[in-house]
Amino acid sequence: MTSFELYFKLGLQHILDLQGFDHILFILSLCAVYVARDWAKILLLVTAFTLGHSLTLALATFQLVQIRPEVIEFLIPVTIACTALLTLIKPKPNLSKGIQLNYLLALLFGLIHGLGFSNYLRSLLGQEASIWQPLLAFNVGLEVGQIVIVAAFLLLTSLVHLAGMNRKEWTLIISSFILGVACMLLLENKFW
Repeated sequence: MTSFELYFKLGLQHILDLQGFDHILFILSLCAVYVARDWAKILLLVTAFTLGHSLTLALATFQLVQIRPEVIEFLIPVTIACTALLTLIKPKPNLSKGIQLNYLLALLFGLIHGLGFSNYLRSLLGQEASIWQPLLAFNVGLEVGQIVIVAAFLLLTSLVHLAGMNRKEWTLIISSFILGVACMLLLENKFW
């Protein structure tokens, strides 16, 4: 197995690991208002998130940015709660000239989530001579994992709609559940 394959697999496994469900919740909160025909919008949204977390993941891995882990562990559920709450209040808020706020938030909140991955990745890259290729492979693995999560969610959404639940009810249920879990994560957080 090549170094690229190894780090790709690690990125994929890291995002699909149910013990790290906070990242999965964030992706689901981003996608809660969409259906399968919106796949291009969702791909753009998830890619904006990936760009954000890739940037801070790289900066933190090179130790150009350092923030205390407990601050990041507090901010991650904040980003999940904010995204779910925004979906509940106004599913597709627009900024000026039709730019959707959720794309901007995905990018900005991705910056925070990238810092959460940095300690994990830095420990993995300790023995690597050059970290560019492993960093790229890890991020590509994360992106593919996110697409798997989105595809599974869209399949579930399609089945729920076929069973008779309307889009608004489904979005309300999913976003409320995610908001509740995010609030529980905040209450359990050691930052307090």
